[in-house]
Amino acid sequence: MQTELTASPGNRADRVVALDALRGLAVVGIVPMNVIAFSMPPAAYFNPRVFGGDGPLEIALWAVGFVLIEDKFRALFAMMFGAGVAILLGKASEHPLRGHYARMLVLFVIAMLHAVLLANNDVLRVYAVAGLLLPFAVNWQTRTLLWSAGVIVLAQLAISGWYAWDWLMAVGDPAAQEVAESLYGENPSALADAAARADAGLAERVAQRLGTLPQQSGFVVASLPSALAAMLVGMALWKNGLFAGEWSGERIMRLARRCVVIAIPVLIGLAAWSITSGFDPIITTANALVWSAPFDLLLGIGWAALGMAAFARGGTLAERLAATGRLALTNYLATSLVFAAVFMGLGLDLFAQVTRGQALLLGLIPIALMFSWSPLWLARFRQGPAEWFWRSVAQGHILPFKR
Repeated sequence: MQTELTASPGNRADRVVALDALRGLAVVGIVPMNVIAFSMPPAAYFNPRVFGGDGPLEIALWAVGFVLIEDKFRALFAMMFGAGVAILLGKASEHPLRGHYARMLVLFVIAMLHAVLLANNDVLRVYAVAGLLLPFAVNWQTRTLLWSAGVIVLAQLAISGWYAWDWLMAVGDPAAQEVAESLYGENPSALADAAARADAGLAERVAQRLGTLPQQSGFVVASLPSALAAMLVGMALWKNGLFAGEWSGERIMRLARRCVVIAIPVLIGLAAWSITSGFDPIITTANALVWSAPFDLLLGIGWAALGMAAFARGGTLAERLAATGRLALTNYLATSLVFAAVFMGLGLDLFAQVTRGQALLLGLIPIALMFSWSPLWLARFRQGPAEWFWRSVAQGHILPFKR
């Protein structure tokens, strides 16, 4: 999320606009996936055949999201978090670890409220838990951080890949296909259940979400390895100077090219496999959750490099994204409020009423609001309201708010 301090080349003492803009890009990049999660039944996040259309346009939109966006920007968001922790723990303070763990505790409470009230796919819970481990790595060398991230990714791939391979061997088996279709394919009862949850009142929604806390705990545990790996990469890219704005343009583009050349062909191949299978639920889900994971992180690094190269030049877009990034936590939570107002029964009740293309167009609403309000807010206030609340509670006293 937003940090008190970012860096400039050389002395690392001032804000780097490019790093703030990259954080803003990460927040914006999560919107296209979250709008699908809010507007359609859960399985549609992976499989366009479930809902939202499987015509040429919808398949193309799904493919672009799968190859370029889905989990790439979530990885970038986690990298920003890891870099922010490295920055804060590197500052001189009397009790750095006490302050860090207080921030993680408060963040976890905020995340649980967000998950129960608005978005049960909240990633902040994962970040708060993974953040408990980051102080152990803060003094590691760049090489150690990167190797550790690689080991985590490969270990996760080995374990999940073992299960996924066993599942793939069942493709065509009627019993296995029936189970997979009920979980990740077209399932009228699942759609009806999702629609009922979207129409629920606030009290009913809270009761439903509290009743699924064990499943949500499983989501947090399953998401920890990939989030932790991305955070370690973020710490490494801070330490080696990329996120501090210290790399040359040539070096940055060399890293970006390597990531893109390795990741994009594999991701295109996985997307083609899902499409040619007719979006078989077993194949499509294995591709989305397992086989794409290492390449999602790799392309996330590529996006980070391209962003730092582009935003170093400044300009209006970089400034707008930088303001958005400085209010990252506030904007992330506000996006859920906007989507709740659009898709839930408490608002316009458009859940399961739009195609994938229409949902993505509606996702432009919170993006436009971020770009509009963030610079106006920062002209008068030191930080976003959520950031101010987070830090004030963590530090145990009210921090200055107005400029």
